[in-house]
Amino acid sequence: MHPLSPARICFCFAAGLFVASHAVAQSSGSSSTFPTKPIRIIVPAAPGGGTDILSRLLNPKLTEILGQSMIIENRAGASTNIGTELVARSAPDGYTVLVATTPHAVNPSLFAKLNFDPVRDFTMISQLALTQNVLLTHPSLPVTNVKEFIALAKARPGQLTAGTSGGTSAFLAVEMLRAAAKIDVLNIAYKGAGLALNDIIAGHLQFQVNTTLATIQFIQTGKLRAIATCGAKRTRTLPQVPTVAETLPGFESSGWYALLGPAGMPRDVVIKLHGAFTKALQAPDIVKRLSEQGVEIVAGSPEELARLMPVEISKWAAAVKASGAKAN
Repeated sequence: MHPLSPARICFCFAAGLFVASHAVAQSSGSSSTFPTKPIRIIVPAAPGGGTDILSRLLNPKLTEILGQSMIIENRAGASTNIGTELVARSAPDGYTVLVATTPHAVNPSLFAKLNFDPVRDFTMISQLALTQNVLLTHPSLPVTNVKEFIALAKARPGQLTAGTSGGTSAFLAVEMLRAAAKIDVLNIAYKGAGLALNDIIAGHLQFQVNTTLATIQFIQTGKLRAIATCGAKRTRTLPQVPTVAETLPGFESSGWYALLGPAGMPRDVVIKLHGAFTKALQAPDIVKRLSEQGVEIVAGSPEELARLMPVEISKWAAAVKASGAKAN
């Protein structure tokens, strides 16, 4: 075999560099070409809840910004675990992402076993927004505040029924309320908050905790009565409504929305998705709409969400333990 000439050696070396660099660019899913096809947004809850509403509100803006269709898929069940596991097992190319909510931090303590790790199996992209929970009753229930609600619950032990999406901050808020007020109420875990919302509006449930994002229109039209909000302070959306903490000091249960992808996503794709969601959230019409519905826009960085998630998991572990809540 004849030795290669210097010229051929240089050519082969350069060609090798080109192939190697091209492979790296392909494997990294370079943001200069991403996205080249539709992106799936997995909503791990049924239609009609806050997560679904937020995702569909942002959808047209994201499509405009990224130049590709955003396909929203509702994968409800097991307190968001079904949709969440789907994303954890998806290819880390940016074409399947998850709009996660508070259950992502609650479920590690609520369930004996999960088929994914809430931190290691995900790429943190952005905390999107914060939402206020509100304690609601059907208008037929003869109460207008937390004190009256507790008195009625004690007068009718086991007769007042709530419906909440299992594993959410709303579900846990009912458990926390039961423990703090020492009342006997039934908390039914629904497959999605929207399904529970339909039942309380129809009068099949006496009360529930839900987000202002999902319920403000029904509060304003009198189909539901807001007797308290669940945050540490009153919300600007319902300034006349007191907090639960004004009756039960220390009570606090709020929720959040965050964007996650499978572990191992390319950094430049993460940055592009973060930028697109941030731009959509900061559009004037979106800001106005979300503000009116009691949602605080965050649009935090990937690093901020990575720091926040373990803190949230620890916080909700303490709340689960204190309430005695268990997954059904």
